[in-house]
Amino acid sequence: MEDYTKLFDTYLNSRKMKLTASRRLILEAVFSLHEHFDAEQLHQVLRSASQDISLATVYRTLPLLLQAGLIQPSPRPGARGMYEHIWGHPRHAHWVCVRCGAVQETPLDSVDPILAREARNLKFETQETSVEVKGLCWKCQNSANDSQ
Repeated sequence: MEDYTKLFDTYLNSRKMKLTASRRLILEAVFSLHEHFDAEQLHQVLRSASQDISLATVYRTLPLLLQAGLIQPSPRPGARGMYEHIWGHPRHAHWVCVRCGAVQETPLDSVDPILAREARNLKFETQETSVEVKGLCWKCQNSANDSQ
C-alpha cells in the first residue's frame, strides 16, 4: 500500500468513513497525473482505464483529498476546480501570468532557509507553505512591448 493511500485511509477513518474501492481508484488516478487537473479530466482518466465511477463520485471525493492534505487547488486564474496532487512532491512556487493564465513552477529550495529563519525569529511553527507570484510571463511582456 502506497503511503498516500495509508494517509487517506487514516484520514477517512478519523471521519468514520471507509476507503471504498471507488475512492481508492480515484486516489490512484490522481497520483497517476503529473499536471493540474479538474474533476472532468480525472473522470476521463478513470473512464480511459475502464473504471465505472460516476462524475458525482469524483466530485464528492475531491474535497476529501483536499482535506486530507493530498491535493491542493491550482492557482490558475479563472480556472475554478483545478487541482494538483502535493503529497510527496517537492514544495514549489507558482508563477502565474495575470494576462494569459500560464503557470510555471519552481522549487522552494532557495527560499526555504529564509522562511525557516523567519519562522524561528517569530517563534512560529510552520505547517504549510504556499507561494504564489502573480505578474506577466515573458511572452505577455514581449507582446506588450511589441504593441508599443
